[in-house]
Amino acid sequence: MTDFLAQCRLDDRVAIVTGAGSGLGRATAHALAQAGAIVAVTDIDGEAAGTVADEIGGNSATAHILDITKDDEVDSTVEDIFDRYGRIDILVNNAGIGLRLPTVDMDTESWHRVMDINLNGHFYCARAVGRRMLPAQSGAIVMVSSIMGLTGGGMYPNPSYHTTKGAIVNLVRSLGVEWAPDGIRVNAVAPTYVRTNLTEKMLEDGKTHQYILDNTPMGRLGEPDEIAAAILFLASDAASLITGHTLPVDGGWVAR
Repeated sequence: MTDFLAQCRLDDRVAIVTGAGSGLGRATAHALAQAGAIVAVTDIDGEAAGTVADEIGGNSATAHILDITKDDEVDSTVEDIFDRYGRIDILVNNAGIGLRLPTVDMDTESWHRVMDINLNGHFYCARAVGRRMLPAQSGAIVMVSSIMGLTGGGMYPNPSYHTTKGAIVNLVRSLGVEWAPDGIRVNAVAPTYVRTNLTEKMLEDGKTHQYILDNTPMGRLGEPDEIAAAILFLASDAASLITGHTLPVDGGWVAR
């Protein structure tokens, strides 16, 4: 008889989480550590990364400053983590930004900034970690897309965010197919609006908050732990036959 609960354990596996200094990344780092993983907490804000690593405590986490838009910095950080532990089993590509501007108002620099963080950075991290996972013939990568990567509309024009999160969906398909024969699974989650420090100001607007509730069949926002739980599932052996898939964690938003 299969031990299904044991399949959700990550004992002694080494996981990298980007953007782990707050919000979804912080919740994910804690979830993976609670499942037994050793977590490399990475963030462009080194102090925030250190705080999360300290929260996890013991020998279960280390903090690393990482700007995912710099491919050489990604490569060197991944190398440092691999040299320290001798393996990398899990990557969670979480770091990202949003910039809510209509197309005609968006300057080129802002467009490139969103592309660099939300798409290029995901690719750099997957490439660097893939180079370590391929020889081991095992590994799990989970990227954070969005409901906006599965739809074209919303409360406001948001072309750069829609573009990058939609690209993540197909990057996951591409890498999932490419690396499946080598034992590496690549998936994504597509969260709805989640109650974090990044959405706090937006949710202060009563009309915006109500719009979200009205368009979510379950009638509420998501919580960081709910997204982290889905990421934990996809990173674990419980999802051993799942690759190239994007899992909406959205209270029914995209099913409407």
